[in-house]
Amino acid sequence: MAKINKNRITSVADKDFVVFLIGMRINNWFAIHHWLPVFLAMGKMLPELYKNPDLGFKSYEMGFGRTIILIQYWENTDKLIAYAKAKDSEHLPAWKAFNKAAMKTSAVGIWHETYVIDKSKTENIYVNMPPFGFGKVGEIQPAQGKRNSAAQRLGE
Repeated sequence: MAKINKNRITSVADKDFVVFLIGMRINNWFAIHHWLPVFLAMGKMLPELYKNPDLGFKSYEMGFGRTIILIQYWENTDKLIAYAKAKDSEHLPAWKAFNKAAMKTSAVGIWHETYVIDKSKTENIYVNMPPFGFGKVGEIQPAQGKRNSAAQRLGE
């Protein structure tokens, strides 16, 4: 279990970064044979990404429900797109398989959104939290002084 940081902290970016949201939506719970392969495909990609830091992947968080969401942090869009297109990665075969299967059923949907983040336009706060979200990626600093409030962290 991750250690809880009892202090009031913030995470500071030293350069621009990418937040990539990706997920799947189960449209038919009973069609497990359609959505389970999609779910399991991501389980192969995450270890691959962590084992190869040069790919540009930094960290992720995951939420479960009818729609499963992964919030991923990447160094930049060039590395994110390079991974998506890499013929030797886990992603490309999974993407091709999904596209082929998606034409046969609407039991599962997938989606993603990509946001390029200006390092000077970020703000976060963590209190009584283990490392989480961007707090696992950026430089952790006390949320005090010029980082005490959201407005101060945003430089406003």
